[in-house]
Amino acid sequence: MTINRRTLILGAGAAAVVSPFAASFAQKAKFNYKYAHNLPVTHPLHKGAESVAAAVKAGTAGLVEIQVFPNNQLGNDTDMLSQVRNGGIEIFSIASLILQTLVPAAGISGLGFAFPDYPAVWKAMDGDLGAYMRSEIGKKGLFAQEKIWDNGFRQVTTSTKPVKTAADLDGMKLRVPPSPLWTSMFKAFGAAPASINFAEVYSALQTKIVEGQENPLAVIETAKLYEVQKYLSLTNHMWDGYWQLVNQKAWDRLPDDARKVMAKAMEEAAILERAEVAALNGSLQAVLEKNGMVVNQVDKESLRQKLISAGFYSEWKTKFGDAAWATLEKYTGKLA
Repeated sequence: MTINRRTLILGAGAAAVVSPFAASFAQKAKFNYKYAHNLPVTHPLHKGAESVAAAVKAGTAGLVEIQVFPNNQLGNDTDMLSQVRNGGIEIFSIASLILQTLVPAAGISGLGFAFPDYPAVWKAMDGDLGAYMRSEIGKKGLFAQEKIWDNGFRQVTTSTKPVKTAADLDGMKLRVPPSPLWTSMFKAFGAAPASINFAEVYSALQTKIVEGQENPLAVIETAKLYEVQKYLSLTNHMWDGYWQLVNQKAWDRLPDDARKVMAKAMEEAAILERAEVAALNGSLQAVLEKNGMVVNQVDKESLRQKLISAGFYSEWKTKFGDAAWATLEKYTGKLA
């Protein structure tokens, strides 16, 4: 794989050459910002965050220094969302569907089977749908960087049996992130969803509090969930991404030129992170099989029809509102 940590940092450093701070002597950091996320250091998102920190330090000649805190070091998702709102954390990477607990509109990109593939995702998220979501996020005192990062299409894993059709989910106790839409979707599938923060997922699976969970392949592999799960069912039931949020006051405190440096670094890192996650998705099925997982294909149409018959789409159209729904369907076509 040609995209790696060194590539990310070199690319970020190149951006710094044109920085308005480049002619300045190195200086002591005036702005020390914390950048937190919930993923392991082996995940592409962490490598991207490190590249942003390096690019911002170089591009501002040391005026802004960012320290990255991976793997829930500063708390679980709920804790860190609270901290970024009150300024305890300046920058936070959060999945859009978890952000939905604060910004209801943030969940709209994660509707079941909304996007068939990545080209459809990026057209929407780099277009009007992403702009709408950022506008709604901004109303909560948070600044969302322009390009959302990839979390991936999500798959179901279980310790008891494979999921081949919607009927296999009936009564199955599955961990879902703390998000209204996730809970609603898996109830519509007929499962018994349990909201658990990511920091507790491995132990919940290990102790059989839940029998399964759902996540993108990159998360399943980097978090070593194959150690506590046997079956990997390729449901592709939804896509989710990570917003890079900055506390609005912390963003406003930065000089205009420093904001430009950070925004450029975030955009370049987003593009590279997207490419690296896509590359990983192409190879990770074999890696997970090598680690003992049994992989199976799924009748996705049976899952989609289950959502339709349960009234899932009509319920969420009402909750999101006609304008937001029309913006989504501009890219997805009619969902039901």
